[in-house]
Amino acid sequence: MIYNEFFIRALFAGIGIILSTGPLGCFIVWQRMTYFGDTIAHSALLGVAFSLMLNLPLPLCIFMVAALTSIILLQIQKSEFIASDAILGVITHSTISISLIMLSFMTWVNTDLTSFLFGDILAINTNDIIIIWSVGILNIVILIKIWKSLLATTVNYELAKAEGMQPEKVKLIFTMITALMISISIKFIGITLITSLLILPTVTARRFATSPENMVILTTVIGILGVILGLYGSLIFDTPSGPSIIITSLIFFILSFLRALKK
Repeated sequence: MIYNEFFIRALFAGIGIILSTGPLGCFIVWQRMTYFGDTIAHSALLGVAFSLMLNLPLPLCIFMVAALTSIILLQIQKSEFIASDAILGVITHSTISISLIMLSFMTWVNTDLTSFLFGDILAINTNDIIIIWSVGILNIVILIKIWKSLLATTVNYELAKAEGMQPEKVKLIFTMITALMISISIKFIGITLITSLLILPTVTARRFATSPENMVILTTVIGILGVILGLYGSLIFDTPSGPSIIITSLIFFILSFLRALKK
């Protein structure tokens, strides 16, 4: 049963996604951008609405909306007109509301929002796996190229700027590849759960890591274990795959937290 076609496809898709979420999640936690990532993820629902309305590829529309949201957020964060946490809340709930209104007018579209919100393992096909792995490898290559500058920007933005590392450009690239990762992950994990896949393995690995590079590796390994055990658990207990993966990652975090308390 474990080796059926759906499980194998989901497993390959999940591991491919973790290749991106592992390192990206580390920088999101280090830069305290959890709500930033959450806002980008929730804006993906607007991409879904545009995809259905214009009959365009779903990943393309989600990426365009998520990328535009990222750029807007980065520009607003430079301004002192409104607090960052306030604008994150405004954009998150506004995009969701606009999306639902758009979808309500599309009476000709028969849409199951649950699959977009929580993922649909049965919707994963071979083409999705190819795209997921291609994007995962591309993200790794880009992160390797900007690693030094991105890490310096994370540690001290002003110092990185003084040393000519172009922190604004680096941060823009980082948000773009985050948006790209979100756009190809919706089918697998869903809009509401993708942030958890970014954060939970990262905060678990943080308690054991000895260096930034070590933390990225540990996060990726923990994420892959969460995918494997979560998918296996969903088969055994007949539960939704996305939430099962997140619950498995949550168990890892709780165990690491309890271990830290004993010290």
